[in-house]
Amino acid sequence: MTGDQGRKALVVRGGWEGHAPVEATDLFVPFLEKNGYEVHRADSPAPYADSAFMSDIDLIVQCYTMGTIEGEELRGLEAAIRAGTGMAGWHGGIADSFRNSSDYLHLIGGQFACHPGKDPAEREGSQADNFVPYTVNMLPAASDHPITAGIGDFDLVTEQYWVLTDDYIDVLATTTQKVRPWDPWHREVTSPAIWTRRWGSGRIFVTTPGHSLDVLRNDSVRTIIERGMLWASR
Repeated sequence: MTGDQGRKALVVRGGWEGHAPVEATDLFVPFLEKNGYEVHRADSPAPYADSAFMSDIDLIVQCYTMGTIEGEELRGLEAAIRAGTGMAGWHGGIADSFRNSSDYLHLIGGQFACHPGKDPAEREGSQADNFVPYTVNMLPAASDHPITAGIGDFDLVTEQYWVLTDDYIDVLATTTQKVRPWDPWHREVTSPAIWTRRWGSGRIFVTTPGHSLDVLRNDSVRTIIERGMLWASR
């Protein structure tokens, strides 16, 4: 698949290093370049505040976990998306960014709440304590959507995001937290795992799998992210 020539993408990467933001985004830069994007890179959300620069950006790919965003940066990001710039991201790089800003959470439509881990008796104090087997379940809407067409349910062993959302997102896939003997909740909880959101003239794409490079290299996850970036782009 080759896109139109002359498009521009901004890759914003940083925040918590546990999500390997540079290495993770570098997996997708060649795909963007192959599809005709001139790729700009930034290690903070500072470019969002430059309205002249952002007006030329067709796609933002953000991998920036936690961290903070200044008011002028957030206003620039929202204005760019409203005007037609697309935004795409995965895991904490988009769904756990800028916890200080309720307006950012409103823009994205979903916020990481937790990733329930293994039995406490099996934990060893590493990231792997939060890696559990789970299924990403495709919804009927996913069967003919450009991002997910032809992709069936798939299984992962990684962080399973419990996400707080609103009903303005368009959900393509979900994942369900089971109730295990050590959990304090009393019934299963289903969260969106892949969703889109329209904002003004812009499109936003989010997928929650993507904690580590091996997950991003999973055939289904990588295909969904590649398609999601193209779908979101102006």
